[in-house]
Formats: sequence, structure tokens, C-alpha cells
Amino acid sequence: MTGLPIQPVPGGESSGDPSEDAFSFGPDNTPYDALGGNEGVQRLVETFYDMMDCDDRFAGIRSLHKPDLSDATGKLYEFLSGWLGGPQLYVEKYGHPKLRGRHMPFPIGENERDLWMMCMTDAMNACEVEGEIRSFLDARFAHVANFMRNQEE
Repeated sequence: MTGLPIQPVPGGESSGDPSEDAFSFGPDNTPYDALGGNEGVQRLVETFYDMMDCDDRFAGIRSLHKPDLSDATGKLYEFLSGWLGGPQLYVEKYGHPKLRGRHMPFPIGENERDLWMMCMTDAMNACEVEGEIRSFLDARFAHVANFMRNQEE
């Protein structure tokens, strides 16, 4: 994944994931574009939080959020936009993401990781995210979700 204006892992840490080189994304073909640009990112994020809010399976991670999900929705949209190679909306507004540090106040263990991944997987299915961008997102989201864990189990 060389040449993209995105970090391999939010927070600046190196991923160490050799599968990153298996994707054809680059400056002229970003994951942001492959997902459908602004509209695709927005649709994925809105679907993700709608599912989290309405599906009892995700109560464990829903409870970690404020009652009003609009702030979380906006921040994830802004973050994913830049992380996928689109406009750096989050960085322009808040600075470096420091994802792990920003998530430290919330207990994130294997269960929370798995619920987050299940919710994102369901959202990608609902948005019909397929092909190379799906493989890329499956791998990257799984890596980052695991990296966010801060609870021993």
C-alpha cells in the first residue's frame, strides 16, 4: 500500500501486515474511490450506526456510545474519508486520529471487537461492498478492531 495518502493503521503504528501489498490501490485508484467516494463512505457509516442502534445483537457496543449517535457517525465518516484516501476531513478538524488513545476510556475486549466487526460486516453486506474493496476492508477493519483492544481476557 505505498503511495496512498492514508496510514496503514490509524494511530500511526505500523501494521506489519504483508497482505497490504496484495491490493491494487494507489494514488489514482484509492479505496475511497472504490467504495464510491463521499456517498459510499457516508452510506456505509450511516448503515453501520443504524444497525448498531436498532439491532439488539449490538447492544454491548451500542452502550459504549452516547444516546445520540450523530457525533460518532460524523467522526467515523470524517475519519474513514481520509483513512481510505479521500479528503482528510478528520485530520483537518481534529488533528492526528490517535485512535487507540481516543478509545482507551472505553473497555474494548474480544467481545466488543467481535461485535464491532459483526456490525461492520453486516453494514458492508447491506451496502453490497464487494470485490477487492471488500477484501481490503475486511482485512483492514479486522486488524484495526483487534488493535483497539485494551482489555485482557
